[in-house]
Amino acid sequence: MTLNENASTTRSALVTGASSGIGQATVRALRQEGWKVFAVARRADRLQALSGETGAIAVAADVSVQGDVDALARTVAEHGGVDTLVNVAGGARGTEYWADAVDENWEFMWQANVMGTMRLTRALLPHLRQVQGTILNVTSTAALASYEGGSGYNAAKAAQSAMTSALRLEEVANGVRVMELLPGLVQTEEFALRRLGSQDAADKVYDGVKEPLLAEDVAEVIRYAVSSPRHVNFDQIVLRPQAQAANHKLVRDEQ
Repeated sequence: MTLNENASTTRSALVTGASSGIGQATVRALRQEGWKVFAVARRADRLQALSGETGAIAVAADVSVQGDVDALARTVAEHGGVDTLVNVAGGARGTEYWADAVDENWEFMWQANVMGTMRLTRALLPHLRQVQGTILNVTSTAALASYEGGSGYNAAKAAQSAMTSALRLEEVANGVRVMELLPGLVQTEEFALRRLGSQDAADKVYDGVKEPLLAEDVAEVIRYAVSSPRHVNFDQIVLRPQAQAANHKLVRDEQ
């Protein structure tokens, strides 16, 4: 990957969930514009490949583990810090109804979506206040409307959305921008697979949908939002494919 020859920026960001999907695409989009980017995820091999492609700084860390977050914050500080935090890491597990809820799935979703976002944001907030930086949390339209078999994911994303709104109120006087992006149906290589456990089941999620959102579509919106002038804040951006008018309203071609 080569940088845009016209790109010139002193901006810097930390992007979580960078080993695949939206996080990985966001690293590429920001690096294309000349940003310094810390690419963070658990899988070091994927991060190293991304670093070799884009020039991003790869840091393997699990944001649901406090020790990893502490080490990550020290690494970022040693490299001069960042002015933007993009919390993408998260995910869904299972589609069980509440009556059949699997504790391990709920615990994963709470740790990945809620506690991980809280821990890393808390660690970087002192510096982000100093530079009057930006925090963008990627939540989901699952935070806006519940559905059968989604109670655990609905709960995690609704909590992540609510805490994002609270953070905006808490940090506005400190000059920190707090944004939320809520994507609808996004076709990535791993989200549905990890949630459902099989490729066949994952493929069915997108069957007949002519143009679902791609990770690159979401990354472009993130790039635009965090690159906007300092006085501009996007409180909430709801992003869906044209074929999806609501969580429950998705047009599919007849098979």
